Amino acid sequence: MSHNVETMAYSGETPWHGLGTKVPHDLSTQDMLREAKLDWEVKKYETTVGDYEKDMYEKTGSYALVRDYSKYAKEGESKYNVLAPSVGKGWCPVQNHQALDFFQDYVIKGDMEMHTAGSLNSGKIVWALAKVKCSFNVWKDKDKVEAFMLFTNPHMHGKCIDIRLTPIRVVCNNTLTWALESKSSNSIRINHRKPFDASVVQEHMGMVNNAMSDYHHLAQYLSKKKYTTEALVSYLNEVYPSKRLGVEKSYLSKKPVTDNAKQCFDLVETSPGSEYFGGTWWNVLNAVTYNTDHCQGKTRDGRLTSAWYGRNADVKARAVKLIKDYVY
Repeated sequence: MSHNVETMAYSGETPWHGLGTKVPHDLSTQDMLREAKLDWEVKKYETTVGDYEKDMYEKTGSYALVRDYSKYAKEGESKYNVLAPSVGKGWCPVQNHQALDFFQDYVIKGDMEMHTAGSLNSGKIVWALAKVKCSFNVWKDKDKVEAFMLFTNPHMHGKCIDIRLTPIRVVCNNTLTWALESKSSNSIRINHRKPFDASVVQEHMGMVNNAMSDYHHLAQYLSKKKYTTEALVSYLNEVYPSKRLGVEKSYLSKKPVTDNAKQCFDLVETSPGSEYFGGTWWNVLNAVTYNTDHCQGKTRDGRLTSAWYGRNADVKARAVKLIKDYVY
C-alpha cells in the first residue's frame, strides 16, 4: 500500500478503491477503531525556543499537535510524530474515538453499518465511513445508488471536521459528488475552537434523506434527457478546460480538448452501467465520476485521496453544477 494511505480497515463488501484490510462484518465502532489502528491519541504541547543546553528558553505561545503512536511503533522507530507544528492555544483536538463514537448510536439502532476507517499522510487526516440504510434505484429496479456518511477528522491547522453524504453508484462503484453544488444542507463543518459535540451534529442528520431525495430526482431527470454530440463536447470542455486555451476557448471548441475530456467522451457509452440509460446526461455525469475515481492517477490510494479531498472532488462538484445548465 503506498504512502498516502497509512492504515485502513473495511468490513462487508470491498470498497470501491480496493484498499484496506478486510475485517469481520458488523463490527462495533470501537472494534473498527482498533482494526484500523486508529486507537492512538493526539496531544497538544506548548512549543518553546532557546538554548536548551544552557536551559535558556521561552514559550512561543503556540502549540504543536503530536501523535502518540507508541503502541504501533516498531523497535527503533519514533513513538511520536508531529501532525501540526503550530496551532493556537484554543485549538481543541478531536480524538479518533470521538469520530467513530459519533456513529455508535446509529450502528446500535441498525440505521448504519461501519464500512471503512483509516488514516492518510501519517495520521494528518483520519476518516470513518458508515453505510446508511438509505438507497434508491434510478429507474424501477435499475441502477442502485447507496448512501454513505463520511466523517473526516483532520489533525491539521486550518482544516475543519467535515461530515457529509457520499452517494456511491453500485454498478461501477463511482463516488458521486459529496453535495449538490456543495450546499451546506448536505454537509456539516465544525472548527476546532471548541470541544466536539456530537449532539449538535446529530441534529442535522436528517440531511441524509433530504439529500438522497434531491439526488434521486436529479438522477431520474438526467436519465431521461438526451444529449447531443455538440452539447456533450461543450460540457466536457467546461469540466476539463485547457490551461493553455482557457475555459472560454475550450468551451467553444468543436472537439474534446484535454486528455481527460477525450477520455470521458469515450467513457460516456462504455463505462460500467452505461447500458442502462444510453445517450443520456446521466451517462455523461457518470463518465466524469468514473474517470476521476478509476482512471486518473498512478495509484489507487492517490485516486482515493483526490476523489475525497483533492482536485477530483472539486471536478465532480463542478460537473454537477455545470450539467444543470445543459439540461434545465
